[in-house]
Amino acid sequence: MSKLGKFFRGGRSTRARAAPSAQEALARLRETEEMLAKKQEYLENRIQRELALAKKHGSQNKRAALQALKRKKRFEKQLTQIDGTLSTIEFQREALENSHTNTEVLRNMGFAAKAMKTVHENMDLNKIDDLMQDITEQQDIAQEISEAFSQRVQFGDGFDEDELMAELEELEQEELNKKMTNMRLPNAPSTSLPAQPDRRPSMPSSAHRSRAASSRRAEEDDDFKQLAAWAT
Repeated sequence: MSKLGKFFRGGRSTRARAAPSAQEALARLRETEEMLAKKQEYLENRIQRELALAKKHGSQNKRAALQALKRKKRFEKQLTQIDGTLSTIEFQREALENSHTNTEVLRNMGFAAKAMKTVHENMDLNKIDDLMQDITEQQDIAQEISEAFSQRVQFGDGFDEDELMAELEELEQEELNKKMTNMRLPNAPSTSLPAQPDRRPSMPSSAHRSRAASSRRAEEDDDFKQLAAWAT
């Protein structure tokens, strides 16, 4: 067994006894990510510097150019390793964050379940049913009271409606008779008629007959006008 395996195996019980919290582990992982990011930036700068040296020496100093290229290769290899390490740490951090979130959610759900259990312990289903029945009955009573108030109240008067209508017609007829009695008729003419001659009366002329008919029609029109005025 390798020394590394013995180290991890021997330190397993110690870590189990002193397991860090999720917040501590997340803080350590973030610190490691920041450190590797800075190392990554350093290596990228070194790679650019070694590439510039290789271009500078070129064919003039091949040995120096080759050494610069070798160093660039080593830095690129380290940079690749750091990229893989960062990916692993990022995955581990996300998994730990999700686990921590799930743990908090589960804990809060447990608290809520206990609170609901405590509330329900103080409730009696039979009492709830009785209460709902009482509420329903009171609502029905209130509805009946509202309907009773909204209905039209009719008092018994003991009168015959036909008799009342007959009496009303009699009153209207009396009022009509009074108006007919008070209506003024046209006065009779005050002048006496001319004496008839002894001789046989001659046939009236057409003009005289026309004037007499117009006078009668005028008198009849006045009578109708007075009657219409009284009726309105």
